[in-house]
Amino acid sequence: MDDTFEDVSVTIDGAIGIVALNRPHKGNTLRPQTLAELCRAMDMLTAAPQVRVIVFEAAGKHFCAGADFAFLDDLTTMAPHDIKSQIYAHFQGAAKRIYRCPKPTVALVQGAAVTVGCELALACDFRIAADDAFFQESWIKLGIMPPLGGLFLLPRLVGLGRAAQMVLRGDAVKANDAERIGLVGEVVAMDELAARGRAFAGELSRIAPLAYAAVKEALHRGLETTMDAEWSSNLSMQALLLGSGDFREGLAAVKGKRTPAFEGR
Repeated sequence: MDDTFEDVSVTIDGAIGIVALNRPHKGNTLRPQTLAELCRAMDMLTAAPQVRVIVFEAAGKHFCAGADFAFLDDLTTMAPHDIKSQIYAHFQGAAKRIYRCPKPTVALVQGAAVTVGCELALACDFRIAADDAFFQESWIKLGIMPPLGGLFLLPRLVGLGRAAQMVLRGDAVKANDAERIGLVGEVVAMDELAARGRAFAGELSRIAPLAYAAVKEALHRGLETTMDAEWSSNLSMQALLLGSGDFREGLAAVKGKRTPAFEGR
């Protein structure tokens, strides 16, 4: 894979694209360079036809302990216009690419997922946590706010009351509590996280890709739209899917009592 990556590593294992944060000596804290690399990695894997699923993981003890302090120090001397361009170009750019990716996205979280790390995990379709993981939106303790989507997604994932505790108090949520309130899908032992993540990604890779992308887009749109608009939009998309090769393959597989082999066309 591209050897110009420094803060992340990118590999492809069959149908699974893997993006790993690779600054373990810094707790995988993020700087603009890291986010720029994440943007490039997402562009590469989203465009790669052989990749059906994208997994996010991290080297070392923590998934991501937040933003790099040297970068935060730099922000104190930057003009608001420059800060906005940094956030939009790199930080929000990565979050948007993950959230809008038509392919399944999975975050494998161990240790800390703090501020930026928490928000990037939230942007994924699924989250699997190691039993030592915790999630923390502690922006307010720095006198700032979550800018990457957490304020939109958290109330919808865990309810307004629990979201308020996370974003207005900066409370940390440990792995088992995160599973209980719906922040993560499952919790596993740390030494099982990678294997469970690969198995889960393998399951997702066998889902019809056109239908997955359409349903995912509809789920996201449903957070912001009306029921009447959804009925209209979903009817149009369903008509397209019924004309696809994936539908014909899925129907034949169900009738033949075999596993379908979807090709995304």
